[in-house]
Amino acid sequence: MTSRPDLTALDLLVRVAETGSLGAAARGVGMAQPNASRALARLERQLGLTLLVRTPSGSRLTTEGEVVVAWARDAVAAMDRVALGARSLAAARAAHLTVAASLTVAEHLAPRWLARFRRTHPDLHVSLDVGNSGEVLELVTSGTVPLGFVESPTVPRTVASTTVARDTLVVVVGPGHPWARRRTPVRAAELAGAALVLRETGSGTRETLERALTRAGVALDRSRLELASTAALKATAAEGEAAAVLSELAVAGEVATGQLVPVPVEGLDLTRALRAVWLPERRPDGPAAELVRIARD
Repeated sequence: MTSRPDLTALDLLVRVAETGSLGAAARGVGMAQPNASRALARLERQLGLTLLVRTPSGSRLTTEGEVVVAWARDAVAAMDRVALGARSLAAARAAHLTVAASLTVAEHLAPRWLARFRRTHPDLHVSLDVGNSGEVLELVTSGTVPLGFVESPTVPRTVASTTVARDTLVVVVGPGHPWARRRTPVRAAELAGAALVLRETGSGTRETLERALTRAGVALDRSRLELASTAALKATAAEGEAAAVLSELAVAGEVATGQLVPVPVEGLDLTRALRAVWLPERRPDGPAAELVRIARD
């Protein structure tokens, strides 16, 4: 099979046909004239044809050269369309930023970040995918989104990360729950054995609680009510039958109005880092990097 002609050499040949000058053709493609001459000579050897007649007054095409130029124009035009189309796709991608965030971040922090971001990027369309921390990490590691925000206590080594904020989990109960009138802190073992309503497996909130209890030497009873919605957890806890463990960001409004009562806990570290995550080979740049900076501020 004959190897394909070099596209730059074909472009040079077309420009020689249009200008009658090898020097002008070389300048048009940003090449030194000796290099252009060698490129056309290689093309002639490759095709087994004499394409140009070089004279002191300029260069002209042979009959075979004119035929090849007719074909070359189509090839060069097609490659120009590829380059133009690729630039258009890149521009469209640059004008659209998709990020993913875990539930606590998406509901209580991302709106403020995105409002600041929109003031400096009014023409950029931003999409926010929401899931638990495990789902966000899956979107990032699969390459579906370039940037994610998670609340899990650890992240896998397959992603790079930076801490953008810190958060604390709190135990909350409804006003009718016995713990609402408690004067002494709840101990770790007591919390692990109590009636709890929890986020689902994969949630950063759930993982933070489980790791804190493990460090305290107790294990969480697996027979617990699990709900995938923070709002559902708050509503269930407010009924007074079970305690919930949620971000202080998520319960601030209900605590302020008395719908939920925070319960002090002894012997548990329920603080956690909120992180931006990305693939190491896709370090955030441009608008994505600016969004990370806003989140860290």
